[in-house]
Amino acid sequence: MAKKPPHDDVGDRNLTVRGPKAAAAGLPGVGHGLAAAVNQMGVRRTALTLLKVNQAGGFDCPGCAWPEPAPEHRPHAAHPEALSSPRSAPQRSRFEFCENGAKAVAEEATLRRITPEFFAEHSVAELAERSDYWLGQQGRLTTPMVKHPGATHFRPLGWEQAFALAAEHLKAIEPDQALFYTSGRTSNEAAFLYQLLARAYGTNNLPDCSNMCHESSGVALGATIGMGKGSVTLDDIHEAKLIVVVGQNPGTNHPRMLTALEKAKQRGAKIISINPLPEAGLMRFKNPQKVGGLIGSGTALADLHLPVRVGGDLALFQAIGAKLVAWGAVDEAFVTAYTSGFEGYAAAVREVDADLVARATGLGDDEIEQAARLFAASEATVVCWAMGLTQGRDAVATIQEVVNVQLLRGMIGKPGAGLCPVRGHSNVQGDRTMGIWHEPPTWLGGLGDRLGLTMPTRRGHDTVEAIRAMRDGHATVFVAVGGNFAAASPDTDVTEAALRRCTLTAHVSTKLNRSHVVTADEQTVLILPCLGRTERDTQAAGDQFVTVEDSMSNVHASQGRLDPASPLLLSEVAIVAGLARAVLPDSTIPWESYAQDYRAIRALIEQTVPGFGDFEAKVRTKAGFTLPHPPRDSRSFPTPDGRARFTVSPLDVLTVPPGRLLLQTLRSHDQYNTTIYGLDDRYRGVKAGRRVVFVNPDDLTELGIADGAMVDLVSEWADGERRAPAFRVIAYPTVRGCAAAYFPEANVLVPLDSTATGSNTPTSKQIIVRLQPA
Repeated sequence: MAKKPPHDDVGDRNLTVRGPKAAAAGLPGVGHGLAAAVNQMGVRRTALTLLKVNQAGGFDCPGCAWPEPAPEHRPHAAHPEALSSPRSAPQRSRFEFCENGAKAVAEEATLRRITPEFFAEHSVAELAERSDYWLGQQGRLTTPMVKHPGATHFRPLGWEQAFALAAEHLKAIEPDQALFYTSGRTSNEAAFLYQLLARAYGTNNLPDCSNMCHESSGVALGATIGMGKGSVTLDDIHEAKLIVVVGQNPGTNHPRMLTALEKAKQRGAKIISINPLPEAGLMRFKNPQKVGGLIGSGTALADLHLPVRVGGDLALFQAIGAKLVAWGAVDEAFVTAYTSGFEGYAAAVREVDADLVARATGLGDDEIEQAARLFAASEATVVCWAMGLTQGRDAVATIQEVVNVQLLRGMIGKPGAGLCPVRGHSNVQGDRTMGIWHEPPTWLGGLGDRLGLTMPTRRGHDTVEAIRAMRDGHATVFVAVGGNFAAASPDTDVTEAALRRCTLTAHVSTKLNRSHVVTADEQTVLILPCLGRTERDTQAAGDQFVTVEDSMSNVHASQGRLDPASPLLLSEVAIVAGLARAVLPDSTIPWESYAQDYRAIRALIEQTVPGFGDFEAKVRTKAGFTLPHPPRDSRSFPTPDGRARFTVSPLDVLTVPPGRLLLQTLRSHDQYNTTIYGLDDRYRGVKAGRRVVFVNPDDLTELGIADGAMVDLVSEWADGERRAPAFRVIAYPTVRGCAAAYFPEANVLVPLDSTATGSNTPTSKQIIVRLQPA
């Protein structure tokens, strides 16, 4: 039987701390993942559901965007009963999901339900006082709900009423006063239809979660190789001779990546880990698919760990590049044939200041040389990164330095080599491909011509600009398909105040979250519950499937099989179409036809978006298809001069005043983005709590703060201080001068105007703080 949702909101009152782990997954990973699933779904539903995760004919995991192996190499579960007996599971079956994947599926396929009676019992004011964890644990939304101006509670309403109410607000304003936000879990079909709604309405205000994570990657890669996506496939990871994992924690954020790293390691690859904190998943991996991973010692992964200071990666890659140039370890044939700007780059790195590099990185020259030797010796190198690189002040320049090193060695467009930004949500890359972007995509004019529409050409608002627009009264309607905008965004107090200034906020969601309860008295708020990935989507033309794009540009189908959590749920596509019909009643776009049969949407995508020729036929194969990537496929670079571009960036080390630390935000092992699965961080030794800050023991001694003390985190900026109260200090082996805390709890410390140069991504990895005794 599934367990009921927690009645009490316990917070951190039972928090305990143990030492960090030195290995990831193994039997504890199996046990914790299945326990979470059984708690939410019960044994039988857990078995039937997890059998279909990431399988051909099944549904794509609603968690991360790590790709699946080819269907013939994809492990599958043959014995449902094995799920209830983790110890026997490896002998009976294999699965293509991880611990956090099981938790993500459980959150969506839970048997817990939020009914109108729940909202009658709990006022909006009471819900606003609850934690993010408690809100998420209450279960699936079942009925459209509204909070009218002056009301104290949400109440149910019908779908047509909800659409009419949203249309009333949208028709009363100018198009650029509306914001259409999107989460990365939205399917290709829903995302394409959503951007079409926004642009048919008249705006490019399409902020999305990419603006807060890999926007820096897209900007850097677009400027250097002409494509804002990574240049590797999963086979390249397996075939690499050197894999560099920088600013990323696969053990928590992309656990299935560890299987790919293990496979590469067993084929002889070297692995470098670059991170301010040692991460269990990169030390040793106990593969739960193998007996040796459950009862043996597992596989040691990282050959070299570089404990770089927060924000020191730019200096590190400049120093590596300088050594490669000095040693003559340059693929001259590749550089001559395919690149521009090498001479300027080489001249710049010859002048790199070793003392400045040491101050920026906290590393010794011998450590940097050891890494550079591995680059020089490798015939096939992949560099992987995530938000550790993308959310700093110099994020774009840092990623361009990564590109420089790969270009030096000719590591683009060959097997086992390339650039690998590891995306977060399972279709966040697909959303951008489908046109969820505040910039008009190149194909937008053609789409307008095809539909007989004049599309808006003005650049829209990204996420940070959207918050400013709401704050300043320039945007008054906020519509979100998925996500948890209030929790995901920076400068929490400013973001929430901005949302409260809107006349209407509308949220398409599967579960209750913080954004739903950030309200103002005279504001209208709509909660529009939708089907999840795990559920059967039946429309007029029959059962439907949707498509997603993974982190390596593979597009494949996803089809849920569970009965919907409520007969009142609509699919994301149906909700977008319903909004469109109400907002644009005179539109010639056949919204209803798109909602009745998703093949019609895919046909329009095929005609519009490059790379989607013969979309319907290709996506119906078990493996799906991989989108074209000229740099990877043919060493063709769609830049202005047709060449990959070396870049030169200044090295400007952030000065941290005495008595302060440089804080980065990160995830616990029991969360995915803003979704809190539980209150434990098993690999870092934290149990039953989240308001913790990890600090080097020597820094604590110097600051005169005891391990276990309670402190407020205070960030200091030109416009004043920001405070996150009541954090427990944990002595932890992070780099001297650096600290770490979980988001969204620490988002309040990041000012809205502190963003990465070039991408406008909030600087959640570069926050100067002081620890003030509570």
